[in-house]
Amino acid sequence: MDEEDDFYGESLVDSESDYADDSESDDEEEESEVEDIELPQGVQAEIDTDFNRLVSNIRMTDDVSNAAMLHREWDFNIAQQDAEFRDDLREASGIGKKKGRKRGRQHGPVLSHQVRALIGEGNQAYVDENIPEAIRIMQEVIRIEPRASSAWSVIAQCYEDSNEPKKALQLRIMAAHLRHDADEWERLGAQSRNLGYNQQAMYCFSKVYSLDPTNVDALWDRASLAKEINDLRAARHSLLAILKRFPHDMTVLAELRPILIEVSDLPLCASLYQAALEHYQTVQPLGPVQHIDPSLADQTPPNQTFGFIDLLVLADLYNTMSECDNAIQIIRKGCRWLQGRASQRFWDGCVDDREYDIPREDMGNVIIERSGDIQPGHYPLDVNARHRLAIARIKLGDVEEGKMHASIVLAQDVLDYAALFGEIADSYFEREMYADARPIYEVLGADPATSSLYILLQVALCRRMLGDLQEAAEVYKQVIDADQTNNDAKMKLAELYEIMDEPRKALELVYQVIDSRKRRTNQPEATPTPGTIPQPQPQGASLFEEKSRTKSKTPAPGKSRLSLAELKALEEQREREVILGYTRAEDLWPRMLHGDAEAGREWMIEAEKLVEMFRETRNLFVTTRDYDFKGMLPKRRIQRKDDTEEDRMVSRLELNERDKHTRRTKDDGQASEKVVSFRGVTFSSWLRVFMQYAFVLTKRGDYDQAEEVLRHILLSNAYRDSNSQNTIRIAIITCAVHAGKFPVATEQCRKIINTHQFNNEAFRLLLVSLASGHRPTDSFVSSTLQKHTLRELRLHDAAVKTPELMKWNVVGRKYNLSSSSGKEESSKVDEEADEEAEIPGPTENNATEKTAIRMPTKNNPIIVALYGQMSLAAKSYQSAICKLVSLSRFYLLHAYDYCPEDPVVCLSLAIASLGRAMQRQSDNRHHMIAQGMAFLSQYRTLRKSSGDEMLAEVDYNFGRAFHQLGLHTHAVTHYERVLEIAEKRGSEQYVSVAKEAAYNLSLIYVTTGAVPLADGLYRRWLSI
Repeated sequence: MDEEDDFYGESLVDSESDYADDSESDDEEEESEVEDIELPQGVQAEIDTDFNRLVSNIRMTDDVSNAAMLHREWDFNIAQQDAEFRDDLREASGIGKKKGRKRGRQHGPVLSHQVRALIGEGNQAYVDENIPEAIRIMQEVIRIEPRASSAWSVIAQCYEDSNEPKKALQLRIMAAHLRHDADEWERLGAQSRNLGYNQQAMYCFSKVYSLDPTNVDALWDRASLAKEINDLRAARHSLLAILKRFPHDMTVLAELRPILIEVSDLPLCASLYQAALEHYQTVQPLGPVQHIDPSLADQTPPNQTFGFIDLLVLADLYNTMSECDNAIQIIRKGCRWLQGRASQRFWDGCVDDREYDIPREDMGNVIIERSGDIQPGHYPLDVNARHRLAIARIKLGDVEEGKMHASIVLAQDVLDYAALFGEIADSYFEREMYADARPIYEVLGADPATSSLYILLQVALCRRMLGDLQEAAEVYKQVIDADQTNNDAKMKLAELYEIMDEPRKALELVYQVIDSRKRRTNQPEATPTPGTIPQPQPQGASLFEEKSRTKSKTPAPGKSRLSLAELKALEEQREREVILGYTRAEDLWPRMLHGDAEAGREWMIEAEKLVEMFRETRNLFVTTRDYDFKGMLPKRRIQRKDDTEEDRMVSRLELNERDKHTRRTKDDGQASEKVVSFRGVTFSSWLRVFMQYAFVLTKRGDYDQAEEVLRHILLSNAYRDSNSQNTIRIAIITCAVHAGKFPVATEQCRKIINTHQFNNEAFRLLLVSLASGHRPTDSFVSSTLQKHTLRELRLHDAAVKTPELMKWNVVGRKYNLSSSSGKEESSKVDEEADEEAEIPGPTENNATEKTAIRMPTKNNPIIVALYGQMSLAAKSYQSAICKLVSLSRFYLLHAYDYCPEDPVVCLSLAIASLGRAMQRQSDNRHHMIAQGMAFLSQYRTLRKSSGDEMLAEVDYNFGRAFHQLGLHTHAVTHYERVLEIAEKRGSEQYVSVAKEAAYNLSLIYVTTGAVPLADGLYRRWLSI
């Protein structure tokens, strides 16, 4: 039975209600499985029938609040069938009681003189030890008045004395329904449990709680019994009921946690633990009287408090649900509370984890510079808690902070913390940080105590993603040598051999996989021996069907499949709908652009239908993006899904071995047959609809939905080519810039830079996206973008100076520095590898995708100047001018050497020199000022050569330089010259620079006391 539906429902609120309200579905199942209760031979047939009907009706009761306790077909075959009799019978049965009635023993109906006389005779027969006579008389009483509880009790005692405890238990349960005694139900539950009638015992314990809500022991017994028989749903409801009576009890939570995890109810588990933590923090604001490290405590921490293990459990729940922000706050605030520092709330203002930084000398290679007024706290933090912080930070994208915590965890003994090592490596792998995940997997795989098949496969996969194909192949060989039946490893190795242009080895492995699966298919299925066939458990004297709650995999009901003709007809209908909707959207688009509100609403409806139809089509979003869209009804179907990949690889490799020229011709022919439309609309037209839809959503303030649509379209195999990917990413950048989401724009620009290595247009796109403003500047000077740009700068420099050290990554389709270039340089490149850089997926399915791109042959001033301007925007003037790095390069000065006639480079050098001169660390201010003015003069010379229209810009920059140096007289001269040029020419191109000059000039006037002159500037130039 499924008692938990009632148990977590009304019976928890109304203690007077009966428990026998099972769910309708379970009741129907049990109704079909009801078996008549066995009574001793010699009993009259009529009494036997009445008894079985009463049992059946008790089991068929499906609602405690329902007044109809007995089944409508109940019939005693006597004349008393009026309404009064039925009401009395319901009251005696204990079903249908009203809320608010005083709880206590129910005394039953008023017995007639005949019944009382029979009961007296039966009792006398029992006293005289005439058991058969006592049973006969009491059965006659039951035939006349089934509600006489004493008759049931005497019969039960008679069977007990006759050494038939099972029949006695059955009869006592029938009598208990008439008396409603909680103690008696508890005894019956214990007896049923001892006899192995678990379902019946759970029912009895539920009746105890429904009659006596203060008896929590009955709930606990029911929960423990439900766990034993794997009835997790019943155990969950029972423990939740206990938790409702005793909120935040950690013992109950500890029992409930594995059940909620097993049933995948993680949000409820996290909310219960979060509520418990807040409760104990309120009760014990200064923290529990225990040490965060149990090894340092003199006594075992009490159970009734939120301990360190519970804190880790809550953090794990949040990390599993991808609520990493909550996990970080739980560890930081929770450990602070456990350490008795709950009053130090100022740590919450720090976005990083400096509160738990270790001393600088113990950090090792990972050192993070902390900025701000709050210094690191150096408070102790258990390695398990630090591991949770590392996981949360890495998943959240705060990789530098996560690496700091991870390095501390990884400094521990791998044998003691192998699980923590593996989880950190998995987090790196999920973020596609293969360079960081690889060494951790290799450490785990090096020791037999920590190695596993999963670890070795992860090592191979990391090496493959990093371009070390030969090393990855060696790992797959080791796995295959250890397990010759591992077909997955063989297929992965075959793919590597194909990439490495070794088709013979790949073919051999694929043939082995095909033969293995054929042998496995032909093997006869093992027939179970008679000893292994589970035998049905005898029903015995239980009133319930005693069956185990083990999960059995039942085959899903077969779904009706449409015929090919029906599929074609359905597809034709959808194609007509798409063409009609697309045509309507095309007609409405010009009207919407002219401001027609009604046309705009209708266009959004049609566009949304088209977009959602495209996104819901599974054929356009396959698991592997290596294959183009083949249409909704492909002509050929592979019969066996398991052999699809192997057959495809065999065909490809055989063609390659037989005739490469023929294969190339065939591939070109297949490429020409590529599907270019979906349901009558070309993919380019679909893409235009997607971008229009995203742009309209962004203009209307729904940027999140627009970004979701465009990011989803990126995953479609219809847009695998490079041009489509670039178009979609530029559309995302456009929406992000309009919505002020500059980190998203930076992310997409970086991915375009990775795709188009050694191409300056990608960097120009980045500069256009982060044109001006405070928030774009924050993204421009972010550490991730600076590291990404520095890495590209190093690669470009190495490609020009030492091209022999550059290695083409076939998987990522970009150049990387070879590991043979030196341990020191390789380690630095690995450490500064961009953790968020996406390895581009397959673009074109042709022979050119594996061909290396051309490397640059001369130095590039753009990327050097870009990195110098990043340092300049971050006010790191010295770094911008001449910071010496590992390759002995300069930034802006280096850019000046590459392109001395670029006015932007000269202006940047002037700004950096003057900025450095204004810093306290400057050791020669006059030299820096002179150098800055020299570069500014060179900038003026180069800018004037472009025409007189640049004079206003030049004068403004000179005025700004003198203004910064405090030479207000010279600054005023140049500012006024800018205003004169703007007054004379009156062109719109001078308005912007004139307003900037007017504002700066007004600052000088106000500083020097010339307020009327400043007021004139406000009225002329700075008024709206």
